[in-house]
Amino acid sequence: MELYRLTAHEAYEKLKKREVSARELAQSVIKHIEDVEQSIGAYIHLDFDAALKQADDVDRHIDEGHEVPLLGGLPIAIKDNMCTEGIATTCASRMLADFVPPYDATVVRRLKERQAVVLGKLNMDEFAMGSSTETSAFKKTKNPWDTDRVPGGSSGGSAAAVAADEAFFTLGSDTGGSIRQPASLCGVVGMKPTYGAVSRYGLVAFASSLDQIGPLTKDVKDCAMVLNAIVGHDPYDATSVSRSYPDYTSALIDDVKGIKIGVPKEFFGQGINEEVKSAVTKAIELFKEMGADYEETSLPYTDHALSAYYLIASAEASSNLGRYDGVKYGYRAAQYDDMIDMYKKTRSEGFGSEVKRRIMLGTYALSSGYYDAYYLKALKVRTLITRDFQRAFEKYDVLVVPTSPTTAFKIGERLDNPMEMYLSDVCTVPVNIAGLPAISIPCGLDGRGLPIGLQIIGKAFDEETILRVAYAFESNTPYHNQKPSER
Repeated sequence: MELYRLTAHEAYEKLKKREVSARELAQSVIKHIEDVEQSIGAYIHLDFDAALKQADDVDRHIDEGHEVPLLGGLPIAIKDNMCTEGIATTCASRMLADFVPPYDATVVRRLKERQAVVLGKLNMDEFAMGSSTETSAFKKTKNPWDTDRVPGGSSGGSAAAVAADEAFFTLGSDTGGSIRQPASLCGVVGMKPTYGAVSRYGLVAFASSLDQIGPLTKDVKDCAMVLNAIVGHDPYDATSVSRSYPDYTSALIDDVKGIKIGVPKEFFGQGINEEVKSAVTKAIELFKEMGADYEETSLPYTDHALSAYYLIASAEASSNLGRYDGVKYGYRAAQYDDMIDMYKKTRSEGFGSEVKRRIMLGTYALSSGYYDAYYLKALKVRTLITRDFQRAFEKYDVLVVPTSPTTAFKIGERLDNPMEMYLSDVCTVPVNIAGLPAISIPCGLDGRGLPIGLQIIGKAFDEETILRVAYAFESNTPYHNQKPSER
C-alpha cells in the first residue's frame, strides 16, 4: 500500500516503530498531491519546501532518541480561515487575498507543538458562507468521488483533501454543518465538537456564537486522536470552556449494548432523499442488532431551525465583517473619491455575491424596526430548539439522523438558487444552534456510487459517547476509509 493511503494512526505507528521516516511520509503525500491536485483543487496554498523541512526536524528529533508526539510527522492541512503565522490566510476571498497573519491560531499552534507537518491551506466557501465550496474567489474544489460534483461546504477543501489522500487529516470549521456536510458528501469522518471545547482564537469569525473548529479524518480513531490534540481551555478565547477533557481514544470500544438511541422523525421528512433515508434506517437497524435500543422521538421546533439559523448567522456575519473596510488591512479599492466612496467600493469589489447577500440580510434583521420582529424572535426560537434537545437527552444517549438530505450534487446545480443551497444544511444547523457535538460517518453509497453520511448527535461535552457509537458502527460495516477509486 502507498504510504499516502494509510490512516493517521497507521502512519504514526509506522513512524514510531521507525518503519518509515517523516520525510518518506511527506514525500509520498506530496507526490500524490502533484498527481491529483489539478483535478481536485483542494488547496489554495501549498509549501512543500516548508513541509519537508518540518518533516526533517521530526526525523532529527527521533534520531536524537526522543519519542515523537502523537500526530508528529504526519502531513496535514488547515482550512484557510485559521490564522497561520507567515502563511497567507485568505478565507477564499479577494478581501484577504494578501493577508499574512503574524500568529498561529490556537489549534494550529497545538498541532505544531505535536510536530504535525503542515502542507498548506485548503479551499473553502468565501468566509465560510456556502454549502458547496463554489463561492471561493479563487477556484472550485471538486468531489474526488465524481469531479463533476461538489465536495460540500464550506470545508469542501478539507473534506476533499482527506477523501483524495492529499493529507492524513485536516481541520475545518462548522457554523451550520460545514464540517459534517462535506464529510458526508466526500465519504470521510467529520466532527463538530461542543461549542467551547475547541478554541476559536485565530479563526476568522463568521458567526461567533455558532462557529466551531473540528477534524476531518479517514476513520473514527483518527478523529479521536486529533480531537485529543485540539480540545482544551484557551485563555485567549472568552468562549472557551475550562473543564477536564478525557482521552477520547479510550472511548473507542466495539460495544453499544445498553446505548439508548433516539430517532427524531423531523429529520426523515420531506426533502430527504429516499436512498439517504434507506441507508440511515439500515444503520439504525444495525445498531439494534449490535445491542442498542432505539425508538422514534420528536424535536418539534426543528422545522424552524433553518430560518432561525440564517437570521442569527447573517446578523453575526454583518457585525463581524464590518471590520473589512479597507482602512487597516485587507483589500482596498484603487479608485475612490472620498472615505465613504472608499468604503463602498472596497466592500463591493472585495466581497463575493453570497457574502454580500448575507451581510445585507443580517444588517436588515438588526436594523431599527426589524430587530424584534426577526433577530430577537430567532433567538427565542434558538432557546426552544435547545430545550428540545435537552428533553431528548434526558431519555437518550445519542440521536441518529442523516447528515445531508442528499448525496453530492452537480457543480453549478444550486449556485443560482440560494434557497435550495441553504436547504443543504437542514439536517445539521439544529446542532450548531444548540451548541452540541455531532459526527458524520459514512454509512453507504447511493445508486450512483456516491457516499451517504450518518450523523450521530450527543449531549454537550459528551464526545466520548458519540465516538463510541461511531466506532462500533464503523467496526461492523465495510465503509471504513473506502476510496473513490474502489467503488
